[in-house]
Amino acid sequence: MKAKYKEYADANSKFLEENAQQPNIKVLPCGVQYRVIKEGEGPTPTAQSIVQVFYKGKMINGKQFDSNLGDGFPAVFRVREVITGWQEALKQMSVGSKWEIFIPAHLGYGGESAGIIKKYSTLIFEVELVGIS
Repeated sequence: MKAKYKEYADANSKFLEENAQQPNIKVLPCGVQYRVIKEGEGPTPTAQSIVQVFYKGKMINGKQFDSNLGDGFPAVFRVREVITGWQEALKQMSVGSKWEIFIPAHLGYGGESAGIIKKYSTLIFEVELVGIS
């Protein structure tokens, strides 16, 4: 099945390779890349933590697929219950931080589609960690 999506998967891999070379991009050992927009000073969540976040997500072509910014209240969820890329990034963020996070496909939805998100998509999220319960 991957052969059908090879060109798309390769474009996403190339995006991440080029993005990692940018001077303000940091790369976690797992492969998640991030850019700090604002550094927080609060505590850092664990996998068991319940967090409150504002976020918006898009693909490498800039098409937005999700956001809670217009809701007026943060999304609330347990860190371990979201995609692996989010888990890895959130466990590094302090409350009050706002990051742009670049999640490789294997730490997102991989070879699965999710709504308008194609298989093998790099996911780009702007995430603000506003609280931990």
